Amino acid sequence: MAANAADSRQQLLDALPIAAATVGIEDGVVVIECSNQVFKHFEKPLAYVDNDQALILDRNGLARLIEGFLRTDAASGEFFWHDGDAISGRHFNVNLTRIHSGQPDHPRCMVFLLDRTAELQTETNLRREMLSDSLTGLPNRAGFTEILEETAAGDDPHFAVLIIDLVRFSRVNECIGPMAGDELIITVARRLVHALRGGDRLARLGGDEFGILVRLVDGPGDALHVAQRVGEILAAPCRLSELEICVEASVGCAVFTSESDDVEELVRHAQFALKRAKVTGRTEIYQPIAFRKARQRFTLETELRRAVEGGGLHLAFQPLVDLETDQVTGFEALARWKTEDGRDISPTDFIPVAEESGLIVPIGRWALDSAARTLAAWDKRTGHTLPVKMSVNLSAIQLARDDMAGALSQVIDLHGIAGNRFTLELTESAIIADPERAVRVLDSLKALDASLAMDDFGTGYSSLTYLQRLPLDILKIDRSFITGMLTDKNKIAIVRAVLSLADALGMKTTAEGIETVELSRTLAALGCAVGQGFFYSGPLDETEAFDYMVSRNN
Repeated sequence: MAANAADSRQQLLDALPIAAATVGIEDGVVVIECSNQVFKHFEKPLAYVDNDQALILDRNGLARLIEGFLRTDAASGEFFWHDGDAISGRHFNVNLTRIHSGQPDHPRCMVFLLDRTAELQTETNLRREMLSDSLTGLPNRAGFTEILEETAAGDDPHFAVLIIDLVRFSRVNECIGPMAGDELIITVARRLVHALRGGDRLARLGGDEFGILVRLVDGPGDALHVAQRVGEILAAPCRLSELEICVEASVGCAVFTSESDDVEELVRHAQFALKRAKVTGRTEIYQPIAFRKARQRFTLETELRRAVEGGGLHLAFQPLVDLETDQVTGFEALARWKTEDGRDISPTDFIPVAEESGLIVPIGRWALDSAARTLAAWDKRTGHTLPVKMSVNLSAIQLARDDMAGALSQVIDLHGIAGNRFTLELTESAIIADPERAVRVLDSLKALDASLAMDDFGTGYSSLTYLQRLPLDILKIDRSFITGMLTDKNKIAIVRAVLSLADALGMKTTAEGIETVELSRTLAALGCAVGQGFFYSGPLDETEAFDYMVSRNN
């Protein structure tokens, strides 16, 4: 009967498509009672693992794990088991099912081995591909992040991150093609490897950007030392086919601290430092204060975008007064912003953000439209066309990106305001960026009868070539020359020179920053045409500006 039972068990096991065996404890030892052919295949040791002839139960603690299950009352169990060394071998899910035989001193169970080797190898290969850069074989951005996380969680998390960006790399792709660009990336990667010390890790984060994890043994100076090595190694020209290309790199650095355990944030800090390095031309280390300021600018940009889209900006109007007649000849329209929570944001804070983000283009169009709408409302209120102009500022971004003549023509048609009632003010910096385009744009604005003023004259390059080539009507003398002019003979000399120059070129002049009656009278005596400043009035809202104009001109 026992033989028949054993035969039945064997037949049952042989019918199973997976490795299966019955295992029990006899005389305190775990033994295999019977197994199928699939299981017997796995019983054989791997030929390439040290020629170990140990039985399967004696390899990597399998018997101990099974015995641990049999010593419990559990009906089933499962664990993962690796047969072989750490690099190679087989991987199994081991499932256990207890056999109730009525012999408590002889516990037994069914053992099933599910081979997951191929699956895990495929997963490992896919993961390796996901974490590696296909061009250089280095870790990619995801792989670098994983390296940083492992290092941060380690016993000695003293390290820094260097972000390296190749200067003018895009020109290589543009001039000699992407194949040469790839060759340059590979060459640079090989060189950067030689800049590393033991324990440092290199990754390609994407495009022409590399990352280095620098182990800090002697403090942050180690990171600067590696950055210096990077510069020295890249100093020698790279030979691509028949060309020699000199490669320069900008380097930003951030040091890991216990307060900032987010490695993604650490990389962002290094990239912020890299942005500064591109400006300064030297390796930059992340400074929290500068980063907070940049984050505040980004927050300000987000709020400003909402304000532009939601009509949260308004214009203020500062009077322009004829110094001879003392009457208002126009107003300078100035953008103002009060946030939803009631904060007044200074133009010196939000205008640079608008220019950097490109929001200055819709803001400029809005300002032009609002100024025209205000003039039309004032004309309607008085019943006739008022002898006043509206000055609106133009930035270099508007000249470069927008169709300013088209914008002006549109508001002229929409509000029925003649073009000669607009003065468009621009700075020298707006001209210097692209003088040829500036000439074309200003000529098209002049064709619409608009007046053109150069703002802040004397504070920039003050090239006489621009004054000769551009169709300008007005020079605005910067407040820095007007303030304190009466006690500074050098300032008086500069103002006299600007007034003489404007007169010789047939231009009018406007003096900014007039704050006393003495300044007003002196400038009038020197021949300045128009004055602007707090002596007359600060910026006013639409109603206040209209009332000021009426009271002063009557």
